[in-house]
Amino acid sequence: MTKSKYFQLILILGSMTALGPFSIDMYLPGFSGIAKDLNTTVTEVSMSLSSYFIGISAGQLLYGPLLDRFGRKKPLFVGLLVYILASLGCVFVTDINVFIGLRFVQAVGSCAATVASVAMVRDLFPVKEIPNVLSKLMLVLGLSPMLAPTIGSYVTTYYGWHPVFFILMCLGVLVLIASQLGLPETHKPDLTISLKPQPIISNFVAIIKVPQFYTYALTGSIAFSGLFTYVAASPILFMDILKVDATVYGWIFAFMSVSFIGSSQLNSLLLRRFSSEQMIFGALVVQIAISLAFLILAMNDDLGLYGTMALLFLFLACLGISNPNTAGLTLAPFAKNAGSASALMGAIQLGIGALSSFAVGVFVKDSMVPMVVIMTCTTIIAFIILIIGKRQIKETVVNSGDDEIMMGH
Repeated sequence: MTKSKYFQLILILGSMTALGPFSIDMYLPGFSGIAKDLNTTVTEVSMSLSSYFIGISAGQLLYGPLLDRFGRKKPLFVGLLVYILASLGCVFVTDINVFIGLRFVQAVGSCAATVASVAMVRDLFPVKEIPNVLSKLMLVLGLSPMLAPTIGSYVTTYYGWHPVFFILMCLGVLVLIASQLGLPETHKPDLTISLKPQPIISNFVAIIKVPQFYTYALTGSIAFSGLFTYVAASPILFMDILKVDATVYGWIFAFMSVSFIGSSQLNSLLLRRFSSEQMIFGALVVQIAISLAFLILAMNDDLGLYGTMALLFLFLACLGISNPNTAGLTLAPFAKNAGSASALMGAIQLGIGALSSFAVGVFVKDSMVPMVVIMTCTTIIAFIILIIGKRQIKETVVNSGDDEIMMGH
């Protein structure tokens, strides 16, 4: 694989991965504008975030089998088309319930790009390279929450929130063209894969029964729900409780993303010295310490804007380290059902994320304490699951043995 070809693949796969975070983060600064225009509350608008997460979670399970059966590019094309149409619908929406519904449809569409990008990484690169490639995608994935709310806050401040969805529609069109023209079909359609519910479910059950899968999928997803908690709470936290305006909020959100990206890049370096298992353990121990300190300070009301930002920054950095490692170990045992395994992992992650963002919508009103409580609890639960789960794993698979690079057949 040539350097330029490698760069092109990473760029296109990265833009496919970025579509999701852009759709999540770009409209956050517009929450109060949307609430005003649709005659509703910011809390009600935040339900459109939960419906988006539920949509991605459901979409993950839907596309896993489709991508394995029809190859990668056809389902990707259809999903992006759905995304483009739903984004267009959001531009003209006048009712909050229709908006929440359209966000669900938009999520199901964007999900095709997310699942296909992970499956294609698995198709295109040897297993040893995958954590490294995923770290590079994390970089693109991490840049999107930096850029999206910042762009969103300027667009919202000057033009209102409607153009945000028009921009998302255009992004969908660009990703559609790039992926159809620039990516090889990396997986021959496999018609032996049934789309009847029974075999799909039994396939998922078989994957869930693998101790390495459920241990790392749950540890990673529950720890990672701290990020969803933060994303859902951040408009309320910064704009309502700490009283910053939409533009400043966009910049704060961007600054926070630096920690997540920086640490997932640091992860690539640390992997030369430590195993993925050591990294996950270390990151979770530090994350527990940070969230307990955060909780004590929040309950005593000792945190201003900068203290809150500093603790969130450190909390997110731990996630940037544990996340690529839990993902790598979750998927390592699966060569044949990589598509289904990655879809299932994504569904678990986003399902738990939807729950935590829903909890934020219910509990976080005029204090940051409920947000910190959710973050602390999820971190501790993730750590307990890791300790118990590791006892069930007889031998950790780091590499599932099929190392040939598959390039454009």
